[in-house]
Amino acid sequence: MASLVRPQVQKLATLSGHRDCVYALSGAVGEAVVYSAGTDGFVVSWNVDDPTQDGELVARVENSVYALRHVPERQWLLIGHNFQGLQAIDLTARQLVHATALPPAAIFDILYSASRERVYVALGNGTLAVLHAHDLRLLHLVPLTDKSLRCLALHEERNELAIGSSDTQVYVLDAHTLTVRHTLAAATNSVFTAAYSPDGRFLLTAGRDAHLRRWDVAAGYKEESSIVAHLFAINHLAFSPDGQLLATCSMDKSIKLWDADSLRLLRVVDRARYAGHGTSVNKLFWSGRQNRLVSCSDDRSLVVWQLTLSNEQ
Repeated sequence: MASLVRPQVQKLATLSGHRDCVYALSGAVGEAVVYSAGTDGFVVSWNVDDPTQDGELVARVENSVYALRHVPERQWLLIGHNFQGLQAIDLTARQLVHATALPPAAIFDILYSASRERVYVALGNGTLAVLHAHDLRLLHLVPLTDKSLRCLALHEERNELAIGSSDTQVYVLDAHTLTVRHTLAAATNSVFTAAYSPDGRFLLTAGRDAHLRRWDVAAGYKEESSIVAHLFAINHLAFSPDGQLLATCSMDKSIKLWDADSLRLLRVVDRARYAGHGTSVNKLFWSGRQNRLVSCSDDRSLVVWQLTLSNEQ
């Protein structure tokens, strides 16, 4: 079986224009545009195919934005406007089409499910908000903990919603009934990021304790492995569109690329080696177009990375 060798990485461009830390990225894998937002309240679109272009302001809100979700089938951009609620921008008309007030808390993640016609929102007061996908009307508020809910991941086939929290737990809910099926308790600090592997076999989680954990879904979410993956908190993890690679980013200012199957470290992308970010790397977006990875940081910038893959027998 072919094994993945170290990908070649080239820095294509630094995208600047934000006035403060950038925390959120979203886009559609097959489209050229990626959206960013952060502490300055600016929501900006960028062209991954031509990163020399200036960003275009899509919206400006009063408070920080920690979460965005692009919904390409509706041409919406969902904006988590901290302490105000969830807003939907029609990207074609460039206008606000829905705004739903939520409990006055930070919004850390947004997940859209077309099949369930639901939008799930992770709130800083420990509550999961569930909205109808068509008009964003609020359907349920599900209190889970007294700490922040930080991340969401959906397993479509199993109808399970994984929620990472600052109380060190990961709650796996029935996505329909919203009852807790499993509670995962291996982390020693806040869980900032979670994602199911493309084949659905594993749930991967990471956070403030800098460990990357992999849970065997079919075995009742038994912890399959745990790796000290970074020096400081892991802010986000993301699989490549083809499922071969896993990328993690950290408060230690680096991006790391891993073989998604073996979790073997393949490449460290940092300031010393690749003129990377100078401060915490907060979020990643992996575009399927030309295999480009976009990162954002506390240094107010985004960076577009070109990855070239090859295989060895």
